[in-house]
Amino acid sequence: MTNALAIIFVFGLLVMIHEFGHFMVARWNGIKVLEFAFGFGPKLIGFQGKETYYAIRAVPLGGFVRLYGMDPEIDENGEQVLAPSHDPQSYMNKKVWQKMSVIAAGPIMNFVLAIFLFMIVFAYYGIPTAGNGIGSLIQGKPAEKIGLQVGAKIQAIDGAATPDWNTLTNAIHSKPNQKITLTVEYAGKVQNVTLQTEKDAQTGYGMVGIAPEVIYQKTSLLDSAKLGMQKTIEFTRFIVITLTEMITGKVPAEVGGPVAIAQAIGEGAQQGFASLLGLTGILSIQLGLLNLFPIPALDGSRLVFLLIEGLRGKPVKPERENFIHFVGFVLLLAVMIAVTYQDILKLFVSKG
Repeated sequence: MTNALAIIFVFGLLVMIHEFGHFMVARWNGIKVLEFAFGFGPKLIGFQGKETYYAIRAVPLGGFVRLYGMDPEIDENGEQVLAPSHDPQSYMNKKVWQKMSVIAAGPIMNFVLAIFLFMIVFAYYGIPTAGNGIGSLIQGKPAEKIGLQVGAKIQAIDGAATPDWNTLTNAIHSKPNQKITLTVEYAGKVQNVTLQTEKDAQTGYGMVGIAPEVIYQKTSLLDSAKLGMQKTIEFTRFIVITLTEMITGKVPAEVGGPVAIAQAIGEGAQQGFASLLGLTGILSIQLGLLNLFPIPALDGSRLVFLLIEGLRGKPVKPERENFIHFVGFVLLLAVMIAVTYQDILKLFVSKG
């Protein structure tokens, strides 16, 4: 039940904050918003506001705002019609920079959400830092196999003191596929144990399968805001570099779909609310970046068309642009189905 609520919370927050960005900037630019929806497909519930219809739809894998004049509407005769270009509330009547601000507002709000969530974690829970003790063990790895316990402290490696976690990990990383002797303190007892490190395939580092205990240090609201911004920039840079390396083939391409994301959210919820908020911040950055890619049907593609409009002095024909977005949406749906299938297959294989 906790996992289900966490998944609904995270997906709902990510989608609604993204669409809220589009919604608010459209309203500020005098564009009429016809519908604000969470999800796709058949309508489950909804109500009509002063100008906007608010709805929850059956497939909770996204959401949308429907802007007056942006796409063709269906009239009473079943014909596709565009809003009059001279209508002051029409999206098509606005300047290019106004339309670009509406489109860019969704991804920008995802980055703002990430900063805010990280700030909450730092301000309320504190700054997470690595302690000296073992916080968790990876099943099947050398440390778990020889019986190391969560809470144990590694005082030295091969006789060299390891007073902090950085010193400890650097010592392990420097010895791939080697036998090392750990001086371990646990439950008031100190003993030496020997194990064989593994070699990480991507980095070449030595690994034993341990993670540090996390200690939270309290900080001020101002420092939390600065750290929130800093962490958002760091994660954004890391994600961009990782995606670039995947595209160029430097690292294996591993893409997770909705099932993998839901599983990660469930695991984050089990680790505590601070972990869940941090994970939500990272997912929000990923959503913001994804939507900025020039992929048809995503915000980045619409920004490209608006850039072309600005350079040409006139928009691309609506029917042509809408067709490209439609094809892109179908392809994205196909990719999502394929990735979801792989996620489910991995779950069954791992449990088998």
